[in-house]
Amino acid sequence: MRIDILTILPELLESPFNHSIIKRAKEKKIIDIFIHNIRDYSTNKHKKVDDYSYGGAAGMVMTIQPIESLINKLKTERKYDEIIFLTPDGETFKQKTAQN
Repeated sequence: MRIDILTILPELLESPFNHSIIKRAKEKKIIDIFIHNIRDYSTNKHKKVDDYSYGGAAGMVMTIQPIESLINKLKTERKYDEIIFLTPDGETFKQKTAQN
């Protein structure tokens, strides 16, 4: 199984994927994990990935350009069964949900 992870902080993810169960799975060639730095695909001369928030509200927004460029590059190299995007959308995790 191959997993490609797109992030702006690849250094933070390298260590957790080199220990414990995942480390053993990698050694047995059950799983391959590749961590890609989104900043490497930014066309901005400063490798900026932040965009302006819409509507003036507070919060961080990422520009789509480097993400799209990286996904398109990876899709030319192999076929993916699924592409999963993590977003802040969804319901707030509350105690009642945890109890269920």
